[in-house]
Amino acid sequence: MAGVPSNGRLAMRKQNTIELDFSRKYDQAHAQQYFHKHQDGLARQLSHWRDASIVRRALKKAGEPNLVLDLPCGAGRFWPLLCEQPNRVILAADNSADMLTTAQAVQPPSVVARVNAFQTSAFAIDLGNNTVDCILCIRLLHHIEAAEHRLAILREFQRVSRDTVILSIWVDGNYKAWKRRRLETRRAARGRTSQNQNRFVVKKSVIEDEFRQAGFRIVEHLDVLPGYAMWRTYVLRKEA
Repeated sequence: MAGVPSNGRLAMRKQNTIELDFSRKYDQAHAQQYFHKHQDGLARQLSHWRDASIVRRALKKAGEPNLVLDLPCGAGRFWPLLCEQPNRVILAADNSADMLTTAQAVQPPSVVARVNAFQTSAFAIDLGNNTVDCILCIRLLHHIEAAEHRLAILREFQRVSRDTVILSIWVDGNYKAWKRRRLETRRAARGRTSQNQNRFVVKKSVIEDEFRQAGFRIVEHLDVLPGYAMWRTYVLRKEA
């Protein structure tokens, strides 16, 4: 792949890796739905604009990294933004082959030509140690309930990035998290289980401790709507 160190890519790993139930839903139909979801109506467009604004700010806080891995890249909604830096080398990966196919079909050809895309799991990234300057991970960790699974991803990010990680997650301490907790309490009182739940709020103190356990320090955190929204984006830097 152009711009990647010659020893950067590894042969596909033989080892078993973690696979969570929610990841199996991203077939071709769901991938198309995922792409259109972020363009459907003014509210969705505004939400995407806010996300993009935060990602731009986070990239600046990370020092405008030159070699970036977008994982999971989904339908490529941040590819045009990453291409705004003309000299940036962009790798993009997803666990779903259908997501990658959709991204390459729906994004502008000039953007697709800048992106080196490949299929891999966030639990076992098919790249060598210290391959990229920065990993961009938007809207993955709020799907991960178990601390050991979040730590497995964070430690893999620590292995592959030589400098920074930008990631988003749902955190507590805001109105939406309080409202969600109240809803879940009501559901439990009615005997409804959360067996099919695949999105989770994590305490700030818990996730920030996990960052430290994985070998990161926090450079900055950026909230979508402070005090109201659950979304928080962290800029992390590897400890020496």
